[in-house]
Order: sequence, then C-alpha cells, then structure tokens
Amino acid sequence: MFRAFDWQDLIPLAKGAWLTIQLCAMSGILGIIFGLIVGIARTSPSRIARWISTIYISCVRGIPILVIIFFIFFGIPLLFPGLELDKFTSAVIALTCFAAAYVAEIVRGSIEAVPRGQSEAADALGLNYWAKLRYVVMPQARKIMVPPGVGFIIGLVKDSSLVTVTGLVELTHAGNIVTNLTGDPIMTFLTVAAMYFVICYSISLLGRLYEKRTGIQVDPLKLPEPASV
Repeated sequence: MFRAFDWQDLIPLAKGAWLTIQLCAMSGILGIIFGLIVGIARTSPSRIARWISTIYISCVRGIPILVIIFFIFFGIPLLFPGLELDKFTSAVIALTCFAAAYVAEIVRGSIEAVPRGQSEAADALGLNYWAKLRYVVMPQARKIMVPPGVGFIIGLVKDSSLVTVTGLVELTHAGNIVTNLTGDPIMTFLTVAAMYFVICYSISLLGRLYEKRTGIQVDPLKLPEPASV
C-alpha cells in the first residue's frame, strides 16, 4: 500500500544528500592529495616513479568505477580476512582511488602546459628539481589545473551515486527507498535531481568565487568530464 509523497519524505532525502556531500568531500580531498603526488611522480625525472605512476593511472582509468567499487567492497575482505570495512569507508577508498588517477592526469597536463622556457630559466638560475617545481612550475600550473579540477569534482558528485550498489544510503539510494514507500518515482527523483543540482551548482559557484579572487577563467560546464561506467 503506497502513500502520497509529502514533506516528511524530504527528511531521508536530505540525510542522503548530506551523506553524499560528506562522501564527495572526503574522497575529493584525498583524491586531490594523492592525485598531486601521482601527477608529480608522472613528470618527475625518476624513471621508476614515472613507471609506477603511469601503471596506476592506466589501470584505474581503464577500469569502470563500478568495478572498482565492487572490488574494494567485496574483494578487500576476501584478500585480507579479518579486515572489515564499513560501507562508507569502502566508498571513500573506491572514489579516492578513482579520483586520484584523474586528478593526476590533470596535474601532469598542467605541469607540461607551463612554457618550457620557464623551466630552462629556473635551470639557468641553478634551482634543483624540487625548488623549480615549488617556486616556478607549480604556481603557474595551479592556475591551469583549477578549471578541469572543478569540472572533475562535479563529475565525482554524480559518479558517487554508483556506490548505492553497496547499500550505502546516499542520495540516490535514499530516493529508491522513498520511491518504494510512495510509489511516486517522478516526484521523488525530481527532488533527488534538484538536490544533486544544488550540490553541483554550489561547487560551480565556489569555482567562480575562486575565479574572481585569482583571475582564473573557471567554466566547468565547458570542460570534459571523466568517463564513468
């Protein structure tokens, strides 16, 4: 017996939206940190570091994110008996692994986009690799990597709906639960879509705020998004 969709159904949807925000914030921050490390390793003078980072990026980008989610949630406990990961932790690890590979490519592309003359000038001044990276290359690369980075985070929010397969009650899963109670998928998922829009548009506004403060042109809607499933 279904009941009508009413304002009380907004409560579980809001809780799901809050969990989605927490999930994306944690995996986004960790993904940016690991992505920076992998991206810098991808362009480092060390051949071993370049090989390891290239293998990681190629493997993760070549696997659907849904497979990564399944592997972390179901595979890790089988490989390491006794290691129990809750649904939220599994989802954060899966999304972080996914995000790090794409952020690493954004970092690599941004570093390589810095004019070669800048690196040559730093070499002429006698700066070592890390000093050149810190004081010459990264300040310029940072401005280049911000627009695609904002676009990727928006894509990550949408891809996070795939963790619903683990049973984690994020926004999409909360929508399924409410639909089962009300039998009204149109109203329910219009509300879910509106909540996703608010989250993504807020990220876009933060990007525009950063644009005003730094003079960087940020327009995520014109940027390519990472491949999903």
